[in-house]
Amino acid sequence: MERKLIIVCLTIALLLSSCGGRGKASSVSEEGDTIALHHTQNLTLVAYPDYIVATLRNPWDTLKTLHTYILLPKEKPLPQQLPEGTVVRTPLSKSVIYSSVHCSLLDKIGASGSIGGVCDLKYIQLPFVQEACRQGSIADCGESMNPDMERIIDLHPDAILLSPFENSGGYGRVEKLNIPLIECADYMETSPLGRAEWMRFYGLLFGAAPQADSLFAKVEANYRQLKQRAALSSTSLSIISELKSGSAWYVPGGHSTVARLFRDACGRYAFADDKHSGSIPLAFETVFDKAGDADVWTIKYNRDRDMTYADLESDYAGYTGFKAFKERNIYGCNTGKVPFYEETPFRPDYLLADFIQMLHPEIGDLGGLRYFCKIK
Repeated sequence: MERKLIIVCLTIALLLSSCGGRGKASSVSEEGDTIALHHTQNLTLVAYPDYIVATLRNPWDTLKTLHTYILLPKEKPLPQQLPEGTVVRTPLSKSVIYSSVHCSLLDKIGASGSIGGVCDLKYIQLPFVQEACRQGSIADCGESMNPDMERIIDLHPDAILLSPFENSGGYGRVEKLNIPLIECADYMETSPLGRAEWMRFYGLLFGAAPQADSLFAKVEANYRQLKQRAALSSTSLSIISELKSGSAWYVPGGHSTVARLFRDACGRYAFADDKHSGSIPLAFETVFDKAGDADVWTIKYNRDRDMTYADLESDYAGYTGFKAFKERNIYGCNTGKVPFYEETPFRPDYLLADFIQMLHPEIGDLGGLRYFCKIK
């Protein structure tokens, strides 16, 4: 009787460890080999003989863990002992992706065929995704805040990739589907290369580690070369970014990836001394007092046609007082026409090249601006 009870308990333990939720499994004592990551602060990877452990640090409470994943190849049997975490069978072959950023990355590392469904399709300006949805090879799973549960269930995805938010209260009904939820916290990194380095984690998930490692090595090398190039310039211009939205002007915090890009481009950012890693809402008067004399001004917008100085003045007359407005040194990025949001998170070298050309106009051999153009 006692032997039967032991067998039953072992069977239950194995079933629990194989589920996609945050199930607990037995701890293991063998040491793994840390996979070297040089820029990211919120991700660690440790390789063991049969699996890889990916630990995501909570970016809002860095003393805690956001999530732990056990990446276990599909062809290998489930070990009797595993560390605590969510078991993810790799490579993922049919996943639901909540953001265009990660759809774009999967395409760049040759894993776009693993996109089984997407959420917020209207915001995904990627032709291959739009066409695949029209043909039915990628499922439109509705809005990320209220996904089509029946469609997701019918799809039988092997994972759902979504972005975590502070105090979000969880992910609603998808948490009950027993499907691994991959929390894509890359956007909370404080350096451009730190965020881009997360592509190596995604490469492991989708069986494209060599492609992801190769791409990141290229991004890292390009970024460093560009940074060194900017450092040799004798030009020193100040910069401000964004536009007023409603009653507030959301400027990148001094510890944000955008501020880091400005610094690496050797630009003097008006809010470099700020301690925030995200955007900070400020009154127009505060921004004007601090950055009214900035040499360069970059803005992003989404319109059918490119913005003009007349449009800016019509939107808010206060803009006309800025030095960059008076001297016609404003650069605009029409995100409805260029893949700014789709590319730049994992290709910060592209964006750095743009900033360097705006801040150091004497450097004329970087191929021209990719995302921005001078406002007419």
